[in-house]
Parts: sequence; structure tokens; C-alpha cells
Amino acid sequence: MAGADPHIHVERGVTRYDARVRNLLAGTFGLAGDLPATVVTGCSSRVPYAMTSPRPQSVTCLACREQARTEHLRLAEQIERLGTMPGSVVTGGEAGEAAQHHRDLARRFAGGG
Repeated sequence: MAGADPHIHVERGVTRYDARVRNLLAGTFGLAGDLPATVVTGCSSRVPYAMTSPRPQSVTCLACREQARTEHLRLAEQIERLGTMPGSVVTGGEAGEAAQHHRDLARRFAGGG
């Protein structure tokens, strides 16, 4: 495979966890959707789905790592705002824990272990 990209990338919508949604649907309703053959990545490449990972320790494409870091930080901010909205079903504590989880992921994508 001459010219093949050896890097592991992050799917552009890394914070959506599509695989987890598919697993939930399969477990709940017995529905199993097909995985996409190719996906658009954080660095705007189109690669086989098998060449992507949501796990920071697996991603080798630096542009994808930065995009994933940015996405997780953005989601952390949104989650925190959700916890402070009147009538929210998510408590401030729950929102804070979820936001911290995404900040930790962002730190790991940035190479902070």
C-alpha cells in the first residue's frame, strides 16, 4: 500500500461517541447499525473507520489530537453551562463531573498524560 497514511486519526465528531450510541441501540433494541467504511477526521482527511480512535493514547496524527482537544474543551464549557441553567435536569455537581472528564480527555489529547 504505497502512500498509505500510517497515522491513527480522530473522527471529526469525537465527542459524539457514535460507537457507544450504536452499542446502546444494539443492547436495548437489538438493532445493529453498520459502521461507516470511511470517516472524515479532525485533520479533514477521509480515512477508513478502522484507522480512527477516540482514545488519546492511540491517536498519532497531531492535527487530529489538537482538534479533539479543542472539541473536548468546548463540550466541557457547554456542559458546565447546562448545569447552571434554571430547570436543568442535570445538577451543577453532575455537570461539573462531566465537564472535568472532558477536560481530562482534552489534557490527554494535548499530551499531558
